[in-house]
Amino acid sequence: MLSPDKHFTIGSMLFPGIDQIDLTGPFEVLSAIPNSTLHVVGKTKSPIKDFHGLSLVADMTYDEVVDLDVLHVPGGPGQQALMEDEETLNFIRKHASKATYVFSVCTGALLCGAAGLLKGKRATTHWASQHLLPYFGATPVNQRVVIDGNLIFAAGVTSGIDGALHVAALLRGQPAAEQIQLYMQYQPEPPFDAGTPDRASKQVLENARNAVSKLTADRLATAKKISALLGIKV
Repeated sequence: MLSPDKHFTIGSMLFPGIDQIDLTGPFEVLSAIPNSTLHVVGKTKSPIKDFHGLSLVADMTYDEVVDLDVLHVPGGPGQQALMEDEETLNFIRKHASKATYVFSVCTGALLCGAAGLLKGKRATTHWASQHLLPYFGATPVNQRVVIDGNLIFAAGVTSGIDGALHVAALLRGQPAAEQIQLYMQYQPEPPFDAGTPDRASKQVLENARNAVSKLTADRLATAKKISALLGIKV
């Protein structure tokens, strides 16, 4: 836990095609951290749509952000379009170099990888992209949340809430994080036991893989290209 007197500035990235819960799930937690300010940051303040069509708006542009104590990098299908976008990658590099913590959710880990942050790190991401992590120099870990140094990785989508609670505990202590959890009544009891590849039925898993097969193939091609640029052999 860091000093209770220190004010923390948190920046959550926003981009077209984001999976909104990668942003809004952690937002519910991070925005409740005592003595902190959370900004949603993007290339523009114009409304953008998540990949299901929900409109979202940033309150700061990349250029307006000064220093961040926590950089939150969400994922979603729109991440693929940013893997070679130098404006976005430079923003991540710049603020990751100064931040106390960098927190990725889902395929936000791949953006961090493209920015060169994953070399020698243990990491996690969405189950459909775990196999891509070595292309960025990371060791995949099949856990809901993985912490390596000042990097905090949450796996797919809803795990961002878990990861954000870890961030809250690191910044303000476990009791503060537990109070946020209690307010949210976050005690999941899913109706079906199908939330991970090892628990889902064979048919459900096959259908889920088929649904993202093209995006996964595109991500693999990009990961191989970036791996070569980073000098990483897989």
